[in-house]
Order: sequence, then structure tokens, then C-alpha cells
Amino acid sequence: MSFEYHEPTSIADAVALGARFGEAGRFLAGGTDLIIQMRRGRVAPRHVLSLHRVTGLDRIEVDGAVRLGALVTHRAIEQCPHFQGPLGALVEGAEVIGGHQIRNVATVGGNIVNASPAADVVPVLLALNATVTCLGPDGERTLPLGGFLSGPGQTARRPGELLTSIRFDRLPPRSATAFLKAGRRKAMEIAVVCVAVRLTLDAARERCQEARIALGAVAPTTMRAGAAERALEGQPLTDEILRRAGRLAAGECAPIDDVRASARYRRLLVETLVPRALRRCLDRIGRAA
Repeated sequence: MSFEYHEPTSIADAVALGARFGEAGRFLAGGTDLIIQMRRGRVAPRHVLSLHRVTGLDRIEVDGAVRLGALVTHRAIEQCPHFQGPLGALVEGAEVIGGHQIRNVATVGGNIVNASPAADVVPVLLALNATVTCLGPDGERTLPLGGFLSGPGQTARRPGELLTSIRFDRLPPRSATAFLKAGRRKAMEIAVVCVAVRLTLDAARERCQEARIALGAVAPTTMRAGAAERALEGQPLTDEILRRAGRLAAGECAPIDDVRASARYRRLLVETLVPRALRRCLDRIGRAA
């Protein structure tokens, strides 16, 4: 494993180096994915561009919207007081990534760019309608997270382009989020299935005003269950409606058989976890009233 190591000190310098090296260069954030891939020979960049000395990429900003710098760590998400209420799914997704050592260095931007279908925080961000902003030699552009993820390990990021931030709107009143993960063990495990849900009730708290359901590890990319979402909106959230949403979500996904689980088992998990996550949201909205 031979490469040249670079330490830009500003976003502008990092983007300039990214443009200079193109496909031969890779940005290094936390390194918890990239270094492993390099050691296994899956990627072999000739230039590694460390972002550790670049300022401004590790900030969490909360005002009318929420903005996460690409270098925000999962530990920072766990500890952020703004994510202890309705946005609690972010904490639930972050706290099941690896162990403490991994979460102290692994970044949300790196997790997105790695584009694993089984990523834990990505479904939460997808359920929050997050967008990602990239900066490259042709300037800045912002894309919906769902459109940025194009396949296993693949994104719409252009050569030399740096993902700088992730943004999503704050939740309206009577809203909550929830994240559930199923794995073969309880800690430091790649998801067999993960589900993130965002739910907003109407003013009377009797019907669903808006629902977002994101699924991980059941398709080539993290995906939204659109039919299940539409089946919830405008409906009273009875047990039967919640179960129907689970069945629809299971029918929408396209899981594979692998060493962790069969496709059939993954669909059964989706059918079970979607109603459970929705009930958790309902409980959280009720307790916040």
C-alpha cells in the first residue's frame, strides 16, 4: 500500500487538490472505511487527502434548519442536545455504529460517501429529507440524499468533489422520529435490516399528516418506502393501518440472500419493524404533548 499523503488546511485547498488528482485521489475523513478498503486492496489511491486540518467541517448548526458538517462524528451526534427530542432517531442510529473508538472518529460525511446499503445513520437522514452539498472545481451543488446514493459503494459525487455538509429542516410540531436495527448480535454488527421513520400528526393528533419511512440493507441503496408512506397519510393510525404499512414496505424492498440473512427473513423483519418504529413515534409524540 503506497501513496502520497497530503494535509490541506482549508476547504479551498482540499478542493484544489481533489481537482488536481481526480480519480487518483481520495479524501480521508475518519478513515474507518477507507483504510480498511485500502488494506484489503479494494481501492488503491495514489494520493490520500486528509481532512483533519481543514476547519469548519466539524460543526453542527441548528437554526431554521439543521446543518451537519461532513466531519461531524457519530459521537458528536450522540452528545448533541438538539437531537435528544424529536430528532432522537439520529442518536439511535449513531449509537449503534461500531464501538466507542469507532464513533469517536467515524464521520457522517464518510458514512454517506461510503454508500453502504446497510449504513445506520443514512436511513435517518433519508427519512428527514436531507440534502447533501458538494464542492468541486465547477463550484457548489446540492442534491437530495436519495439522488446522491446511486448503488452499493457508489454515489453521484464527481471526481475531485468534496462533500461538505448535510442539511435538513427542523421538524414541525407533533412530530417524532425512530430508528430500529436488527442484526445477528446486539453490538458492533452490520445491519441485517434497519428502519428509520419520521411521523407528523394532524392538529387533532388523530391522523397521520406526513410519514417518511426509510429502509437499510434491503436494496442496492438505502431506500424510501413510498407506497407505505402514502398508505399512512391522512389515516387514523390504528394497529391495522400500521401493519398494512409494514406489509407494503416489505413488498417494496428488494433484499438479497447473503451470509447474514435470507431475503425472505429480511422482508419479514421489515414487516415487523416498520409498525414498531411507527408505534414508537406515536408514543413519543404522546409523551411530548
